[in-house]
Amino acid sequence: HEGKRSSRYAQRLYELRQRHGVTPQQAPMLLADPVYFGIMMVEQGEADGLVAGLHRSYPDTIRPALQLIRLKEGVRRVAGMYCVIIGDRVLFFADATVNIEPTSEELAEIAISAAAVARNHFDVEPRVAMLSFSNFGSVHHEFAQRMRDAARIARSWMPDLVVDGEMAPDTALVPEIAQTNFPHSRIQGDANVLIFPNVQSGNISLKLVQRLAGADVIGPIL
Repeated sequence: HEGKRSSRYAQRLYELRQRHGVTPQQAPMLLADPVYFGIMMVEQGEADGLVAGLHRSYPDTIRPALQLIRLKEGVRRVAGMYCVIIGDRVLFFADATVNIEPTSEELAEIAISAAAVARNHFDVEPRVAMLSFSNFGSVHHEFAQRMRDAARIARSWMPDLVVDGEMAPDTALVPEIAQTNFPHSRIQGDANVLIFPNVQSGNISLKLVQRLAGADVIGPIL
């Protein structure tokens, strides 16, 4: 039984990567790697997900997944999201691992994808903050404008999604600040999905919260 499954996986892997340097002889060799084998289980619908990466670098872990598992219909970009638990508060950070310097449109798609995972897989109703060093036009800079545009685009694509910005993290997370200074905001210090301007800011923030606040971190989740 296992031999037949391995043979089936090898044929499928070859079909997916035959024009990317993989030969029929190499496919079974790749499957000797448990990450490749697990990814083929997911690709074939015989596993719901894969946990991997403890003993290899992050790029080496996600590269086979990006090569072999197709994106969901309508999705154009993969992102990396963390679930961050601080006491009784559950937050989602995106993107902290994959997209180095996303555009406004890409940030909007990351926001929508992260919100969908929060709702569908964690049973958390998403409230999305597009983070910046600016609050609603307080700073006139292209970095702030990018997050402002991302919020607008995300709302246009998904009108029912609670998303706003650009805003600073304290505006997103502290009700007193939002209620006093930004009563117009759809987010009143109650954000739970935090979208960072780029992978650098997201990754640094994640590790500061993890190490200084003692947060429990789950992820990254693609």
